[in-house]
Amino acid sequence: MEVGPLSKTTPSFATTPPLLPDRLIGIADVAELLGVEVRHVRRLVHELRIPFIRWGHLLRFDPLDLAAWIDSHRPLCP
Repeated sequence: MEVGPLSKTTPSFATTPPLLPDRLIGIADVAELLGVEVRHVRRLVHELRIPFIRWGHLLRFDPLDLAAWIDSHRPLCP
């Protein structure tokens, strides 16, 4: 097996799926998605009731986390 910069082996990070979402969305997009005002989304963030990512002073949301959060709040049908 060849070792060095010209090695033909595939690095392990090239075969693993990325851990980051394709795109994070902003608070206005979340408010539109939920059909509420931005103020309500800010209150949910303040109360830690919605999954979010704080990036410096910005708030961002992972669409996959939001979808899971919405599904977890659906009532169970009998």
